[in-house]
Amino acid sequence: MPRVLLLRAELLPRSETFVAAQAAALRRYEAGFAGLKRMRNGLDIPGVVSVFDERGGWIGKAARLAYLRAGFAAEFERALRDWRADVAHVHFSTDACAFLPVLRRLGVPFVVTLHGYDVGLSDAAHQRSAAGRMFIRRRADLWREAAGFVCVSEHLRRVAVERGFPEEKLRVHVTGVTVREVCLRGGREPLVLFVGRLVEKKGCRVLLEAWKAVEQEVPAARLVVIGDGPLRGDLEGWARMHLQRFGFAMSQTQTEVLDWMERAAVLAAPSVRAMDGDTEGLPTVVLEAMERGLAVVACDGTGAEEAVVAGETGFLTVQGDAEGLAGKLICLLRDEELARGMGARGRRTVEERFDIVRQTERLERIYDEVGGRDG
Repeated sequence: MPRVLLLRAELLPRSETFVAAQAAALRRYEAGFAGLKRMRNGLDIPGVVSVFDERGGWIGKAARLAYLRAGFAAEFERALRDWRADVAHVHFSTDACAFLPVLRRLGVPFVVTLHGYDVGLSDAAHQRSAAGRMFIRRRADLWREAAGFVCVSEHLRRVAVERGFPEEKLRVHVTGVTVREVCLRGGREPLVLFVGRLVEKKGCRVLLEAWKAVEQEVPAARLVVIGDGPLRGDLEGWARMHLQRFGFAMSQTQTEVLDWMERAAVLAAPSVRAMDGDTEGLPTVVLEAMERGLAVVACDGTGAEEAVVAGETGFLTVQGDAEGLAGKLICLLRDEELARGMGARGRRTVEERFDIVRQTERLERIYDEVGGRDG
């Protein structure tokens, strides 16, 4: 069985279940993970080949910074070479630049999946971090040496072209989500769910502003925000001052999130393009909600429009339009039959177009092409 080395600087944030799920769906390739740092309380992933920094703390951070400058780590590189990968797959172009010297010495052909922030973020924003500055220094080499770049949506492919990525190396491939047995609950609560990191591009502030109008029009409705991030304190403080029926929950396991999705009436995904250029690719949470039969209200121009069919599986609104978002949420909360029908059609859409098993079969064909195999 051929081997694919999966590279991510941080192994593996709890929000990146899509990376772990894609690896688990591989059938013709054996997957091995490698990274620069093991995340505390991160996802439990099998098949870890090597982690550069197992110590953590300030000593580990200093070692990682030294690695980023020098591009050399003998023991880490030896473990990767001994594993004898046939092809490598790096998640995020910023991470690919971190691993570029090692990949060059290993001589392994590689592809890079582009997810969002690693494409849209401005150079000024990249300059604020060591990894970002390294990305700016090495990106021309990355564009030249990578066998290809996998964009998780057509929207993201267009952003990548705008940012200078080589158009001839870009291809669109949606990761997909696990399609589970239906077994959904019979009734749903008048509950609107938000799931995501509390950063600007996720648009939670817009949702909170919209919720003021929803509370007035649908007294029984409740908003639940699941996630953590740098904006949590400000968002929760604003909500306490202006709203009544809401709750904030820390990041939860995927099982717990799916349970919330089966209870809720609507998923709100009000993503926006952030001031620093950070953008979505295609929010995985949108596909996960559709798979659970949940109606979705999302924003156009975020990749969500490639999954949500407006008026059929959910609604699309203009980015940053709190009034328009409130109107769509009110519509679905007042019309249970409409929301239920949209959810059912969304489930069928995921079954037909976004099943991770079929999508990963297509990914393996990309590996075949990159590695020069017949498949």
